[in-house]
Amino acid sequence: MNEAILGNLVPQDVNVVIQQVNEAEMDEMWSFVGDKEHQRWLWHAIDHHSGAILAYVLGTHTDTVFVKLKQLLAPFGITRFYTDDWGTYQRNLLPQHHTTGKENTQKIERKHLTLRTRIKRLARKTICFSKSIRMHDIVIGLFVNRYEFGLQT
Repeated sequence: MNEAILGNLVPQDVNVVIQQVNEAEMDEMWSFVGDKEHQRWLWHAIDHHSGAILAYVLGTHTDTVFVKLKQLLAPFGITRFYTDDWGTYQRNLLPQHHTTGKENTQKIERKHLTLRTRIKRLARKTICFSKSIRMHDIVIGLFVNRYEFGLQT
């Protein structure tokens, strides 16, 4: 939660839009801090129809971090998740709500290309990298909050 922004908001000026999301695409995106042995992963979910980011988490490539993302998505009441074949998804999503395959993850893969183009820290071959986990997460978080959620910093 961004306390600085929330503290300056005038409740009468805030528009809240609530939309139901039935289907979501989920994926993880590799990056590193310092050197390629210190991997950092962006786990995120997007609305399958609009392509809007619903939630994201930065962390390791483990079930624990995915469960954090899943908890952020719980209020949406999503009934269908589209993912790749990574084992974390099979272990943590019910089979009746989960579909694997490339045909339903095209929007999130396209989102990856956009993120890699705009944030050089996410590019696979780059000389631009963070020296600390904190700075890495701040840079990516600021970008997502500004360009995906429209939040002013």
